[in-house]
Amino acid sequence: MKLVRYGNEGAERPGLIDTDGALRDLSAHIEDIDGRMLDDASLDSLRAVDTSSMPRVEGTPRFAPIVGNIGKFLCIGLNYSDHAAETGAAIPEHPILFFKANSAIVGANDDVIMPRGSTHTDWEVELGVVIGSTAKYVSEQDALSHVAGYCIVNDVSERHFQTQLTGQWTKGKSCDTFGPTGPFLVTRDEVPDPQALDMSLDVNGKRMQTGNTSTMIFTVAQIISHLSQLMTLHPGDIITTGTPPGVGMGIKPDPIYLQNGDVMELRITGLGKQRQRVGQDT
Repeated sequence: MKLVRYGNEGAERPGLIDTDGALRDLSAHIEDIDGRMLDDASLDSLRAVDTSSMPRVEGTPRFAPIVGNIGKFLCIGLNYSDHAAETGAAIPEHPILFFKANSAIVGANDDVIMPRGSTHTDWEVELGVVIGSTAKYVSEQDALSHVAGYCIVNDVSERHFQTQLTGQWTKGKSCDTFGPTGPFLVTRDEVPDPQALDMSLDVNGKRMQTGNTSTMIFTVAQIISHLSQLMTLHPGDIITTGTPPGVGMGIKPDPIYLQNGDVMELRITGLGKQRQRVGQDT
């Protein structure tokens, strides 16, 4: 299934994309798409509903963040061997973990607003993983059974805040609007191999990032298992798993960063596409 949340901020409704690509309203069946209904039994119950009986949503409503009431927004850094090479960083021995503030989360096509003082705002297309059932001390072999589904995440990053303001990467990762997610939560049965997905990102129509999840240093299963040894992963948590090469800071000889009015377009095989216009906070 391709699950969505749609509507204006504060008035989001649950929905589903049917086999014809039409948006159907799920409000008669669930209150919201959040951790309460992401377990296998709940998703199976939705699959059993006749899609044609769901009201069709006309027009082009806003795609909201794909999960409501997100618990944790966990991020893995330097997880593509070719991206580590372009930044000159060593291959990490263990997954590098940082957090994005939940206040950064926006819908797939919402504007990205650079904060005051930003001069180095950058793009990062990433595979997002949504946890569907509680995971604690899970093995790599069992890890994917705890996944509800997958989505696109743009891990927007302010590189000066990230690297030059004393402290953790979180400073440059958590600015408002720096976490577009969606447009769909694609359930794991539709993604048989999360390590075989093509991904791309364009800025103003120019291809900047091209990659495949096969070049991850740590697989989705390894990441989930590793994190579950450190903390309990709860239904509705999102893990974003790193970016392939082609980010602005990696461009030689002179890095390129986002400017007011730029447009980013992101795609991952089977997970849809995102489109964000860049603005400037005044």
